Amino acid sequence: MSQRTEPWETLSQLIQDRRDSEIVQFIESLSVSETARAISRLKEVERENLISLLNPEDAAEIIKEIPESQAAEIVGNISTGQAAAIMEELNSDHLVDVLAEMGTDKSESILSEMAQEDAEEARTLLNYAPDVAGGLMISEYLAYRADDTIGDVLADLQDNQEKYKDYNVQYFYVLDSEEKLVGVLRMHNLLFPARKTRLEEIMIHPPLSVSGQATLLELKDFFDEHKLFGVPVVDSDQHLLGVVLPSAVEEGVNRQRTKAYLRLSGIIGGEEFRTMPLTIRSGRRLTWLSMNIVLNIIAASVIAMYQDTLAAVITLAVFLPMVSDMSGCSGNQAVAVSMRELSLGLVKPREILWVILKETRVGIINGIVLGGLLGMAAFLWQGNMWLGIVIGGALAANTLVSVTIGGVLPLILKQVKIDPALVSSPLLTTVTDMCGFFFVLSFASAVLPKLGGM
Repeated sequence: MSQRTEPWETLSQLIQDRRDSEIVQFIESLSVSETARAISRLKEVERENLISLLNPEDAAEIIKEIPESQAAEIVGNISTGQAAAIMEELNSDHLVDVLAEMGTDKSESILSEMAQEDAEEARTLLNYAPDVAGGLMISEYLAYRADDTIGDVLADLQDNQEKYKDYNVQYFYVLDSEEKLVGVLRMHNLLFPARKTRLEEIMIHPPLSVSGQATLLELKDFFDEHKLFGVPVVDSDQHLLGVVLPSAVEEGVNRQRTKAYLRLSGIIGGEEFRTMPLTIRSGRRLTWLSMNIVLNIIAASVIAMYQDTLAAVITLAVFLPMVSDMSGCSGNQAVAVSMRELSLGLVKPREILWVILKETRVGIINGIVLGGLLGMAAFLWQGNMWLGIVIGGALAANTLVSVTIGGVLPLILKQVKIDPALVSSPLLTTVTDMCGFFFVLSFASAVLPKLGGM
């Protein structure tokens, strides 16, 4: 029986052979999640070659289907002219999301190569925070003057059908002579009136709108109250700036929840994917974990105040909760990454071995760093090198175990149809506590004479 070829392996071979037409056909045959997973598994140079082989329109379709952080990395590594051509093919919301993930210098260099109108629209959107109406709106909408007729609108739609085909057209917006929003038309409003009817005669007035600084919560409440397909965004003078779609609000709310979940799990500095460089992944996790070391030392010092009244094993007892807690934090970071990749389709429940291999390397690095920090603290406190070795070694070993288990646990739970979000963290905490106590006590037992009567 022949071994199954994974999508990224096929894609890699097509890139190597430079078969651009077959690449497009192959990607079109994949689902959105499979496309994202296949591209994320390519080597960095392969991703860049993939984009370089395709025309800007096809490249833009791929950019839409992968996370913004990965898209920004790919686009940021190709020539500025090629990047600008691809970005011009994106809708304004995708364009701004990708540019926002880049450094200011790189994004500005790309904008300088784009058509002036597209670049100015993008700069306007980039001036807004990503979680307000101005940062969520799209600039692809249809607006006409109040004294235009039905015939004028129909003629414009016919003349620009190629340009408008990708627009999300649910409403037509009506402006006065000063470009201020004065009304709105639904699609079916154009079907029945006579062609000479002016828009101001049949438009809905006054139209509902929101300001560019409307928050996600305000937008969510707006769409909960008004079951509309979009809401116009206006400035203080009622000039039309763009349109916010309900899907953009939903995506923004989900993004906020994801960021909060990642922060609570100790992933700081943005999203993490296992296809990112090892040093970046390790550094983002260590940012939180290193701070946690300090907090745990402070908490443990309270227990140490009573060491004279405790039995001879008091020193080990002080470090037991620290080893289990620090390992649990490391494991929860791995859980968070697995949950995120599962939701995006970047990893499948059956890919346990691949996750283990990826997490083991992070676990080794972070275990050595954290074990060294806590071991040094133990040594400085008691002046006993063997105590530092026991505590540092136990934390290093337990970090490796917890990161590996934390990475694969959501995959296993997904396979047995149990919600990973509900079960992963409590189960991981139990396992890391048990393993932490075992490592500390077993290591200490092996060198007990060296520890003396602490």
